Amino acid sequence: MDINYELYKIFYITVKAGSMSNAAKELFTSQSAVSQSIKSLENKLGGQLFHRRAQGVSLTVEGEALFQYVEQSYELLQAAERKFSELRNLDAGQLRIAVSTTACSNFLMQYLERFSLAYPNIEIYIKDQSTHSTIKQLESGEVDIGIINLNGSRDSLTVIGKIEIQDCFVVSERFKEICDKPIFLKELVVNYPIILMQKGLNTRKYIDNFFTSYGLKVIPKVELSTMELLIEFAKKGLGISCVIEDFVRSDLDQQQLFKVPIQETIPKRFLSIAIKKDLPLSSATQRFIELFQSSTG
Repeated sequence: MDINYELYKIFYITVKAGSMSNAAKELFTSQSAVSQSIKSLENKLGGQLFHRRAQGVSLTVEGEALFQYVEQSYELLQAAERKFSELRNLDAGQLRIAVSTTACSNFLMQYLERFSLAYPNIEIYIKDQSTHSTIKQLESGEVDIGIINLNGSRDSLTVIGKIEIQDCFVVSERFKEICDKPIFLKELVVNYPIILMQKGLNTRKYIDNFFTSYGLKVIPKVELSTMELLIEFAKKGLGISCVIEDFVRSDLDQQQLFKVPIQETIPKRFLSIAIKKDLPLSSATQRFIELFQSSTG
């Protein structure tokens, strides 16, 4: 049975209003138009819905039974429209991001803070995990945005931005003398205690490849799981840490740490900000992307 939704809406409002004249006022139409719509609905259903009286209308037994279902359906649709509007206006919703610890602690935090202040009703979910896991969850739609180490391209993903990363070696006051002039990489790793990220992490793989390109195999004195620990160990004078320069910028400015100039150049690397290709984005995700892109130019 194909019955126009508007007929049920007029039926619902007429019941709530108590008369066809009151329903007409609420619907900004004429009483005759309401009466014709009710008659059309009755004809399609094959039965009478109202007892018509001078003082208004009352439901028949059949009309009462129908109204119990129409009331639930109409109010659910109203709730659905309100929720849709809330999501579009960012009064509700969620943002799901998967990211490595490195990107989250430095790059992502500044954008999350600004986004949260602008849209306090959006729930933000952050997953700290490997690039491999993030790619799988992007492809399955479990997360909206992933910040990943992406070598080459991937057909299932769209890269919407990149984060530039520059690695460097830093020391505390204890080893400050090696900062006076550029030092060759081989001299650095042979004569000083080196502190690196633990094996298996992308940051470690990258710096190991850098050493290998100069024929060096480095056995670090200390291997750590986070960039924060690398920084703290360097501050304590326990060795020369290889860190991301942006992470220690304030420490360098305050001379709590010192950058070691090396003769060789550590190439810059990039993290990719990716979304699933051809997947419609939520309003919250779109707004976060706009925030990032407007900030990075």
